[in-house]
Amino acid sequence: MKDQLQHLLTELFDQHPPDDDHNLLVIGCSTSEIIGKTIGTASSLDTAEQIYTVLAALQKDFPVRIAVQCCEHLNRVLLLEDSLRRSLNLPAVNAVPHLHAGGAFATYTYSRLKKPCLIEHIQAQYGIDIGETFIGMHLQDVVVPFKTDIKYIGEARVKCCFSRDKYIGGERAHYRTCQR
Repeated sequence: MKDQLQHLLTELFDQHPPDDDHNLLVIGCSTSEIIGKTIGTASSLDTAEQIYTVLAALQKDFPVRIAVQCCEHLNRVLLLEDSLRRSLNLPAVNAVPHLHAGGAFATYTYSRLKKPCLIEHIQAQYGIDIGETFIGMHLQDVVVPFKTDIKYIGEARVKCCFSRDKYIGGERAHYRTCQR
C-alpha cells in the first residue's frame, strides 16, 4: 500500500511538477475501502498512519501543501495546518474529526499536525481520491484526470488529477503553455 501510494505520487509530480510551495493537494481517503470494506464501515487508524507517513515524506520531496478531506458527516470539510489557512486568508470552522465523523485518515492526521484547523472550501491544484470519496468540490475549475499505472491503493480504487488555467477568449486568443 505504501509503495503503491509513493509510486503514484512520484509519477504525478514528476509529470506535472508543482511550481512553488503554494500548490495544494487535496486527499480524500477511505481507509475502509483500502482494507476491502465498504466506505465508512471499517475505519482503520493503522491504515491511516501508513498513508500519512507517505504523505508527510512527500512534502520533503515536492513543494506542495496538503489538505485532507473529512467524510460526509463533517460535510467534507478540509483539515490542514492553521498556518496554511491563515496564509490563504480562509475562515475556520469548528469541529474535531473522529472515527465516526471525519474518518480515520482525518482523525489520524489531526493528531499529527502542529496546529490543525478545518475549513469549508479551497481550490486545490492537485487531487488524489482513494476509495471514491468525491473530492471534486475542492479543486480548481478546470480539472484534468491523470492516468497512472496505479489503479488501487490496497483494495480501494484511486484517481488522480491536476488543474490547469482556464482558456478564455475565442478563435483570436493566444495561450501560454501551462507547466503543470
